[in-house]
Order: sequence, then C-alpha cells, then structure tokens
Amino acid sequence: MEEFRRSYSRLCRESGAEPQEAVLQQLHQLPRGRLDLATQSLTVETCRALGKLLPRETLCTELVLSDCMLSEEGATLLLRGLCANTVLRFLDLKGNNLRAAGAEALGKLLQQNKSIQSLTLEWNSLGTWDDAFATFCGGLAANGALQQLDLRNNQISHKGAEELALALKGNTTLQQLDLRWNNVGLLGGRALMNCLPSNRTLWRLDLAGNNIPGDVLRAVEQAMGHSQDRLTTFQENQARTHVLSKEVQHLREEKSKQFLDLMETIDKQREEMAKSSRASAAHVGQLQEALNERHSIINALKAKLQMTEAALALSEQKAQDLGELLATAEQEQLSLSQRQAKELKLEQQEAAERESKLLRDLSAANEKNLLLQNQVDELERKFRCQQEQLFQTRQELTSMSAELKMRAIQAEERLDMEKRRCRQSLEDSESLRIKEVEHMTRHLEESEKAMQERVQRLEAARLSLEEELSRVKAAALSERGQAEEELIKAKSQARLEEQQRLAHLEDKLRLLAQARDEAQGACLQQKQVVADSQTRASQLGLQVEGLRRRLEELQQELSLKDQERVAEVSRVRVELQEQNGRLQAELAAQEALREKAAALERQLKVMASDHREALLDRESENASLREKLRLREAEIARIRDEEAQRASFLQNAVLAYVQGSPVRTLSPPK
Repeated sequence: MEEFRRSYSRLCRESGAEPQEAVLQQLHQLPRGRLDLATQSLTVETCRALGKLLPRETLCTELVLSDCMLSEEGATLLLRGLCANTVLRFLDLKGNNLRAAGAEALGKLLQQNKSIQSLTLEWNSLGTWDDAFATFCGGLAANGALQQLDLRNNQISHKGAEELALALKGNTTLQQLDLRWNNVGLLGGRALMNCLPSNRTLWRLDLAGNNIPGDVLRAVEQAMGHSQDRLTTFQENQARTHVLSKEVQHLREEKSKQFLDLMETIDKQREEMAKSSRASAAHVGQLQEALNERHSIINALKAKLQMTEAALALSEQKAQDLGELLATAEQEQLSLSQRQAKELKLEQQEAAERESKLLRDLSAANEKNLLLQNQVDELERKFRCQQEQLFQTRQELTSMSAELKMRAIQAEERLDMEKRRCRQSLEDSESLRIKEVEHMTRHLEESEKAMQERVQRLEAARLSLEEELSRVKAAALSERGQAEEELIKAKSQARLEEQQRLAHLEDKLRLLAQARDEAQGACLQQKQVVADSQTRASQLGLQVEGLRRRLEELQQELSLKDQERVAEVSRVRVELQEQNGRLQAELAAQEALREKAAALERQLKVMASDHREALLDRESENASLREKLRLREAEIARIRDEEAQRASFLQNAVLAYVQGSPVRTLSPPK
C-alpha cells in the first residue's frame, strides 16, 4: 500500500490538487489486500487518481466506498477505472446517492469486469431513472462473475423490477439478490416471480417492504425454496462426483504406483540378472584366460620336454660316438699289439745279432732305463693326479645328483603342499559356495589368485629345475670335454710312447668306460627327472581338467540360475498381467458405476424437471384458483353490499311506513 499511496500523491499533484490527508492516513493504516475509504468525502481529483491506479493494482481484492458522498463525475471516473481491474472481488458503494450516470457506469462495469463477485448498492437512487436502470440491468444480464447483489432502498419501481426480471433470465451466475424497501409493487413482484423458472442459479431473493401481495411473496419464497433444494442437491451431487473422482483418481494413482513399483522391481531384477550374467561371463572369461595360460604353460613345458629329449638324444648320440671312438681305439690297440708282436719277433731275431751291441750298450741302456723309470714315475704321478681329478669329478657328480634328488624331493613336497592347498582351497570354495552363493565371485577370485600364485611357484620350481638341468648339462659337457681332452692327451702319449701307453690306455679306457657309465647314469637320472616333470605336467593337466569341470559346473549353475530368473520374470509378468486384468475389471466396474451415476443424475434431472413442471403447473393452478377466489370474494362482497343496500332501503321504507300517516300511500322503491 505504500507504493499505492505514493502513486496517489503523485497523480493528485500532477492534476494540480493536493492529496487528501484523510485518504493518505487510511492508505497508510489499511491492511494488505483491502482498501477501506468508508465515510471519507472523496473529491473528483481523488476519484480520478483512484480510477487511474485501480486498473494496475494487483493486490487489492476488497474496495469499500460506503458513505463517501461521491458525485456523478467522481463515481463515473472510479467505475470506469474499475472496468479493467482483474483482481477485485468485493465492491461496496453504499449510501452514495448514485443516479442516472452512476447506473450507466455500473452497467458498463458489469459488462466489462469479470472479477467482481459481490456488489453492495444500498441507499442509492438507481431506480429513479428507468433508462439508466435498464442499462444497469443490461450489464447485469451480460455479467458472468457477480454472485451477490444488494439493491436495498434504491427506489426501484415495477418497471425496474421488470427490467431486473429480464436481466435475471439472461444471467447465469447471480445467487443472491436483495430488493428490500423498494417500490416493486404487484406487477414487479409478478414479473420477478415469472422469471424465476428460467433462472437456475438464484437461490435467495428478498422482497420485503415492496408492497407485494402475500401470495406472490409466498410463491417467490416457494420458488427460492425449490431453487435452494436444487442447489443443495446440485452441491451434493457435485460433492459426490468430486469424492468419486477423487477416489477414482486415488485408485488410479495407487494402481499406477503399484504398476511402476512392479516395473521398477522387474527392472532391478533385470539389472541384477544382467550384472550377475556379466560378472559370471567376466569370471568365466577370466577362468578361460587362466586355462588358456595354463595350456600355454603346459605347451611350453611340453616344448621344453621335447627340447630336453632332443638334448638327451644328442647326448646319447655323443655317447654312441664315444663308443665308436673307443672301438676304433681298441682296434688301434690290437693293430698296435700285432705290430709290436711282429716287431718283437724281428727284434728277437736281431737280438742275437745285437746282443753284442746290447752288451756294449748295456750301460747306456741302464742309464736309459733309469731315465725311463723316472719318466714312468712321472707318468704314474700324472695318472694318480688324473685319478684324483676323476674322483673329485665323481664326488661332484654324486653331490650334484644328491642335490638334484633333494631338490626333486623338495619340488615333490612343494607339489604335495600345493596339492593340499589346492584341495583345501577347493573344499573351502565348495563350502562357501554351498553356504553363500552370493560370495561365489569372491571365492573364485581368491582361488584364481591362489592358482596363479601356485602356477607362479610351479613356474619358479620349473625354472629352478631347468637351471639345475642346464647346470648338469654344463657339468656333463665339461666332463665330456675333459674326457675328450684326456683322450686326445692319451692318443698323443700313445703316439709318442707306444709301449708304455698300452697299459695307460687300458686304464684310461676303463676310466672312460666308467665315466660313460656315470654319464649314462646321469642321463638316466635326467630321464627320471623328465619323467617326474611329465608326471607333474600330467598332474597339472588333471588339475586343469578339474578346474575345467568346476567351470562347467559353475556354468551349469549359472544357466540354472538364469532359468530360475527367467521363470521368476515370467511369473512376475503373469502376475502383472493378472493385476492388469484386475485393474481393467475394476476400471470397467468404475465405468459402470460412472454410467450408473450418470443415469442417476439424468434420472434426477428428469425428476427435477418433472417436479419443476408439476410445481409450475400447480403454481399456475394455485394462481388461477386464487384469482377465481379473489373474483368470488369480490362478487361475494358486491352481493353483500347489494344486500346491505337492499336491507337499508327496506329498513328506511319500514320506518317511513311506520312513522307516516295511514292515509299517505308510499310507493315501494324499485
């Protein structure tokens, strides 16, 4: 209201007039949404300013201008401004002595304004001028928002009442009309009574103090009672229909909520199924990848086994070559022994010839024998050194074989431990799977990690075994190289000293045969290690097969779960279809109830129209009977008057006859 007050002051100053202090005080003290200027004498400038401000005012819903002594021009300006207002609901113009111009302005206001619902016009003079009041009634007939109209003490005549009756025939929103203390009269009352059957919304009409006969007032009251009954039945029907519509809407909302909840549960189940299927597919893929990796590891082990077998074949080939070399050496020995025998025979033949020479050379021979003895001692020392070296190599081979055996035993113990761990983990996974199917993925991951660690450990053991095999091979190769070097040395010594090398060669051949036997034993040990590795590979293959069977069982379980979920989804769908069928049946029942309600409403309307027509017929019959009674009463009164006149004439005649002389003759009156 502060902004309204400032705008009022500004407009008053622009028009050249000072704002009224009383109006400013009222504007400052008024509550929000209500403008009360009652008993304030408003000037034309104030009315002009208010007429300019009210069309733009969006907060004021009540305007009280009672007893403001408005002039015709001020009232016209105010009402012209209110024509464009869209928020005003209550307007009070009581006691402002509005006349012709005010009535015309009110008619225009009612034609143009679509928001005013209550209009108070008590203590004015709107009915003084018939043309202006006809304009007001025309605006009332065209109005579609007004519900309450107060026209008390407005000097409305029977013509104004007839105009009001015509307006009420065209109006469809007015519910209360107060016409007390006017000059409606009999004709106006009948006109108003005749317009009531065509008006369906008016349920209160006050006509006290209008010189209207009692029968007309009773007929109007009866019509208002019927309209009130009709209004109450209409309101009850509206309330029932509203309640029914609310119930139907509530049922629809509940059914829609249930349907949405079911759809959400189905979507959640589908999402969970999809997630579980994706997780199972991922786990199956991971397990398949682990199987593929293990297959690749097994293939690698097989390739390495093939390589070791090839190396063993090469070592056997080399042993065969060494055997052939030994055979050739034996043949060379035989040939050398034969040659030596021949040479000995020749020497024996020449011995006789050379005995003399030998005797002469005996001293030299003795010296040579000493030298040879020294050389033999040196060769024996060398042979002993070689024997010690061979003994050391044998000890090293035995220690290596013992270490290999220990490592093989340790590897077997590790494999047994891994097997026990695998069995324990499998038992744990089985128990956990039986207990909680939801934690299957976690156990699978743990088992996969454990298997990966075991595979890594086996791979490390395999690598260590391969390293040991490589070391053994290197030792065998070194031994073979040493043997070859020794053979080369033996051959060189045999070539240099044929006689003395025979025994040494035999010893060396024996040693070489022993070395060959040891190499063959080492080869057999390597073959045993390879066989053990093959058995381990077969055991790993069996474990892989067990894991594969486990995967197949898990896949079967997943397929069973998928089938169960599909069955559950189909069951939920069937339940949804059944619920939809029930909902459709309920909707059909509701439609039937609606049709019944509509039929009942139509029956009520027909009964109300029949009742209204019967009431109108009875009212017309009552009116005609009342008219006949009135005519009969008037005739009876006339007959009584005539009888009274006749009685008075007879009485006068009798008195004149009694009082007159007997001679005088009196003629009786005709």
